[in-house]
Amino acid sequence: MQLSEIYIYPIKSLAGIQLDSAQLEIRGLKNDRRFMLIDGEGIFMTQRTIRKMALLHTAIKEDKIHVWHKDQPDNVLVISTQPKSFIGEQEVDVWGIPSICQVMPKVVNDWFQDQLKTDCQLVYMPDTAERRMKEKYNTDRDLVSFADGAPILIVGQAGLDDLNARLDNPVSMNRFRPNLVFTGGTPFMEDEWSSLKIGQHSFKVTHKCVRCNVPNINQETAEIVKEPNRTLAKFRQFDKKIYFGVNMVWEQELSEGKDVIKVGDKLDY
Repeated sequence: MQLSEIYIYPIKSLAGIQLDSAQLEIRGLKNDRRFMLIDGEGIFMTQRTIRKMALLHTAIKEDKIHVWHKDQPDNVLVISTQPKSFIGEQEVDVWGIPSICQVMPKVVNDWFQDQLKTDCQLVYMPDTAERRMKEKYNTDRDLVSFADGAPILIVGQAGLDDLNARLDNPVSMNRFRPNLVFTGGTPFMEDEWSSLKIGQHSFKVTHKCVRCNVPNINQETAEIVKEPNRTLAKFRQFDKKIYFGVNMVWEQELSEGKDVIKVGDKLDY
């Protein structure tokens, strides 16, 4: 088995970026979900309720995040991956895990409000923030970015192939918004993992990933349909929840070499 794809999502629930390699950090992959949009009441925003967030694309160039609507490539917002200027701070709760965030300047917030046609602000998680995983997933209370519940999500290509064989219209891996994809092995074998090695790096698998309605959102059009969740519910539903992929944390103290993983790295479990 080997690592075949790597993705980061600089701003939670916006389009991601595919990479050839990524730097590992305690919160996950470098530049993954350190920014997030919140609404006028301070509630975090995702495609679950605002599907057109999928149409806002991102890229990173020289430590700057570029954001644009897929149909407006010339209207680009540029922000630093490590901003220094803010208009205040705010505590934001993401699925029961709170953290103190920095609110980005008005010009940034105005851009997103214009694109999404709703009251919102962009917030940043500084290195001093300590958003920790829920104890039921990890007794060590590892740090996590604005990801839903764990630093890294990994999915097997064999599982997607198995799903697509059951669908009239196959879906792309981006429906599931993984950080890592691997090839080889059998469908959904990751369900049984408790630990994993990628190259010289060790990871602890914390829990299977519960799926919401986002896989039903076409990431190119923001349209929502009934698949693939309708089919997944027939063979991947347990305790009334649909599962696809697993979450994990990097065990830095058990790893060797440089803190980088790359496409082509060997997987062992």
